[in-house]
Amino acid sequence: MRTTPYRRLALAGVMLAAACSFRPAPISVSENMVIVENQSRRDWRNVVVTVNDHFRGGAAVLSAGGRLTAPLSQFQTGFGQRFDISRQHVFKVEVVATDSSGEPVTLRFESRSGKR
Repeated sequence: MRTTPYRRLALAGVMLAAACSFRPAPISVSENMVIVENQSRRDWRNVVVTVNDHFRGGAAVLSAGGRLTAPLSQFQTGFGQRFDISRQHVFKVEVVATDSSGEPVTLRFESRSGKR
């Protein structure tokens, strides 16, 4: 069977689209939610998410390929102060955990808006 130039062009287009596919960032902030994706092949344990250096939240386990979604209003300081979405904005998010092999996991997100 002979391939036509159009078939080759279509195949090249499909391959190019697959090669350039967008992979989402492991940490994102959207609609007053913090979203953390475990893009690794190992489960994470003792996941601690820190927003703006002071507000903390987390989960005991984040499965491989899993997603943690938490409203900003649920993050709080060591003194019990909650993140106030009407007065504060997110400029930094850090995630610290340990993977299933015992290796440390550290992720960072910093806002590009320049506000602080």
